[in-house]
Amino acid sequence: MDLEKMMKNTLKVVLLTSMLPLAASASQELTPWYIGAGLGVNNYEHIATDNGDDNPYAWDIFAGYMFNDYFGAEIGYRDLGSADWTAANIHNDADVRGATLGLVGVWPLGNRWSLSAEAGAMYYTLENDQRSSTAHGSYSSSDFAPYFGAGVGYNFTDNLKLQAKYRRYENLDETDFNTIEADSNYWGLELSYRFGSAAAAAPVAAAVVAATPVDSDNDGVYDDKDQCPATPATHKVDSVGCTIYENVKKQEDVGSIQFANDSAVVKKEYYKDIERLANYMNKNPEFTVEIAGHASNVGKPEYNMVLSDKRADAVAKILVEKYGISQSRVTSNGYGITKPLVAGDTKEAHAANRRIEAIVTTTEKQPVLK
Repeated sequence: MDLEKMMKNTLKVVLLTSMLPLAASASQELTPWYIGAGLGVNNYEHIATDNGDDNPYAWDIFAGYMFNDYFGAEIGYRDLGSADWTAANIHNDADVRGATLGLVGVWPLGNRWSLSAEAGAMYYTLENDQRSSTAHGSYSSSDFAPYFGAGVGYNFTDNLKLQAKYRRYENLDETDFNTIEADSNYWGLELSYRFGSAAAAAPVAAAVVAATPVDSDNDGVYDDKDQCPATPATHKVDSVGCTIYENVKKQEDVGSIQFANDSAVVKKEYYKDIERLANYMNKNPEFTVEIAGHASNVGKPEYNMVLSDKRADAVAKILVEKYGISQSRVTSNGYGITKPLVAGDTKEAHAANRRIEAIVTTTEKQPVLK
């Protein structure tokens, strides 16, 4: 017998089986994974045995995964024992072992009992050791063989299950020299362990008559959790019954500065206006300001657009450099003749339109309404 080969195959399956629990969930519920082992007897058909030195004892190890309560898949390694016979003065000692893969169906019954059925394939190796009075040798052959089976099981616990099994193997043949054609029948017991634990049943609590919860201000939060009683009915509230607020931006025009014709120079008389704007900005550090430059409708529009930019930049520069307002809070834009303050082509209209306007963006906290 090729003992080394058998040990290698056995080791592969054992290692694979030992790794399966690592994939099991650590939760407090039964996982789909299980492992087990079995022991029984196996009888080969179509082999003329002399029943003298047969080793009918068979064993297997396996691991499985249940897709649901009724259906799963299973892998394993099985040794079907050996059969001895003598033909033409040659003593034969044949055994079959190999890896299996199959599907399993389970039908739960009452009182922890269940029925099962299975079908799959075995990749087997048949080894035959031959002896005669003049020679001794062995040979082996590997192939696939189908199997099917049935069983009845009993769960000692949610995890531990014992099953009585019957399996039928077909075409366990020696395929290289066609010297052996065999089927077999197996009867045995298997013990399996499913990982995890069943979820504990919820305890039966005594009936408690609770007082009807009250929501005095009708905001959707009961009084025992309401930290802001008497909120207005139109306000949206948070989980503890307090009004939810949002910041709303508003624009406020805080005045304008006039310029001479065709000039971007800020007159000294307007510095106090710029200082008042700076003080307002300092008192409200969250506010920002746009310095908007404008021009009168005299000359070319393109030139007036550039001139209005220069006027806006001049005031913004004073606001930042002289009065210390952060550059990130100040923007400047020129609008040329596109936004006249006074319509018409009069001297008064032109004077009024040569200006800058300071538009402050404020943030106001307002309640969110339903």
